Amino acid sequence: MSRKTLWIGGYGPRQSAHGDGLYAFKRAVDEGTDGEVGVDVTWNIMDDGRPNTDLFDLVETGEMFMCYFSSSYLGDRVPELNVLETPFLFPDLATAHRALDGELGDALAGAVRANTGFEVLGFWDNGFRHMTNRHRRINNPADCRGMTVRLQPNAIHEELIRSWGAVPVAVELSAGIQMIARLEVDAQENPLANTVAYGVDRVHRHITMTGHLYGARGLFAHRPTWDDFDIDLRRVVSKAARTAIEKQRRAAAEMESALRLRLESDGVEFVDLTDEDRSVFIEASAPAIALAHEGLSEDLFELARL
Repeated sequence: MSRKTLWIGGYGPRQSAHGDGLYAFKRAVDEGTDGEVGVDVTWNIMDDGRPNTDLFDLVETGEMFMCYFSSSYLGDRVPELNVLETPFLFPDLATAHRALDGELGDALAGAVRANTGFEVLGFWDNGFRHMTNRHRRINNPADCRGMTVRLQPNAIHEELIRSWGAVPVAVELSAGIQMIARLEVDAQENPLANTVAYGVDRVHRHITMTGHLYGARGLFAHRPTWDDFDIDLRRVVSKAARTAIEKQRRAAAEMESALRLRLESDGVEFVDLTDEDRSVFIEASAPAIALAHEGLSEDLFELARL
């Protein structure tokens, strides 16, 4: 096996579920190749003063081998990925993981391969997204009316926020964090891990556990490099990706529980939706759900329910 060094990266702290996943990948490659293949890790590219979206360019040009990234950022190039942006698509993590590890994940990987220079090595768990804000409790969509909400650039996400009567402000992550800190927006939506990692909890003291969107983060690799691997290295890297997926998902679930306890002890107010409350949110989200279905095969939505 020829000597290689693989550069991988992300956009979160080293001490996070995503950092655990990157480290698990690095360690598994090292062990699987007896140290013959090295793995260099950039834990958070934003620490270098670069926007997180630079990861896509670095991987697609081949300078970097692999990164994790929110699938929503590729929705314009790979429309099939927008199935994952459907509000309230998955009822729980087990259903989401089963779909992404099965036929739905295979279908999405094929679509990415057909439209980009990436090879998908699997999907990490970024958890369910929840609404946070600096003003008041949110019990139903009416409580969101008029709020400005920072969110990822994605048409379905924007339609979702509009359907609740709020004003979407779609900007990339580093700019969004700055806007939240400067009080230029009222709210945002993210998993608890992101809310804490980006310091949003210091500004937003109200969190509603809407669970309105499931966050999948793909492991995107440079396909020409992947294609050039011999069969042994491909087997090692595939196994390392699977090890990283299992480690990252476990860490993410544990962190969600721990963060909630910590935030509550720090005085952050949580709102848990009743089944009735959740139904009201789902009904209000109908325009965004309909938009997510536009142009996509209903077969994809069936695969999400398997």
